[in-house]
Amino acid sequence: MLRRATVGAAAVVLVGVLAPAAHADGGPGGGICDGAALTITVCASDGASTPAVVGGGAAAAPAGTGGGASKPSCTYTRLDPQPPPENAYWKGHDRSEKGAVHGVHCPGQQGARTVWIADGEALDAAPVIDPEAVARRAAASMKLTGPAVASPRAVGTYVVGMPMWMWATPSPSTTGPISASATAGGVTVIATAKVTTVRWAMGDGTTVTCNGPGTPYTPDRGKSMSPDCGHLYERTAHDKPGGRFRGTATATWAITWTAPALGDEGDFTETRQTAWTARVGEVQVVN
Repeated sequence: MLRRATVGAAAVVLVGVLAPAAHADGGPGGGICDGAALTITVCASDGASTPAVVGGGAAAAPAGTGGGASKPSCTYTRLDPQPPPENAYWKGHDRSEKGAVHGVHCPGQQGARTVWIADGEALDAAPVIDPEAVARRAAASMKLTGPAVASPRAVGTYVVGMPMWMWATPSPSTTGPISASATAGGVTVIATAKVTTVRWAMGDGTTVTCNGPGTPYTPDRGKSMSPDCGHLYERTAHDKPGGRFRGTATATWAITWTAPALGDEGDFTETRQTAWTARVGEVQVVN
């Protein structure tokens, strides 16, 4: 069985080129076959090819280069020297098994990729689908958005020296968690997305990073600072258009995915942003 390993912080995938989703007919050229709110099915080209076979002494061989070429032409190179058996590249295999770790290069793919391949196994037995690419399609189907900013309120007036509480209204599409699956070439990937941080650009040159959507303010809190997401303006916005600071709230979505049939998993992040404004002035004291 082909395995996948991790290089650094990036997940290393069983590689292949995902056919472009240029049309929605299920034909051999690829495309999105069907879709639903949280599930999409992606077609991938799968033309005939002549498999290359790995032997104990194989150095490099192209896969999918035979007749009827619609599969990507990927090059598999046996790593020399081999990484230590305890390295994640081996994905549970050991030197007692007849096989080796190979580096993989496919046209249009970036990053270091490796697979463990048993001696004598056909190289194009590796999926022609990049599971992370399928996971990104699943994430796209979730329609993730920026934070639903509840505070600062555009209709509110805030005061210099008084705590401002920032928070966003939670929902599956603005904070998660939300899951979706996508399938391509028989490979199904399940992805789950959740907001981990929200970075608030306050409009006065400062930023505040909060772990999550923040805590809503309630009157019993008085003049206390927010326990997890607050700011204190030190000057007014009188020199800004409309007397308002203009800021943004940028959510970082952490997306984890699994491809159960491949015993594979990984993660990546995406960001979404929402703009907001806040009127900030001073308390006027009348004698």
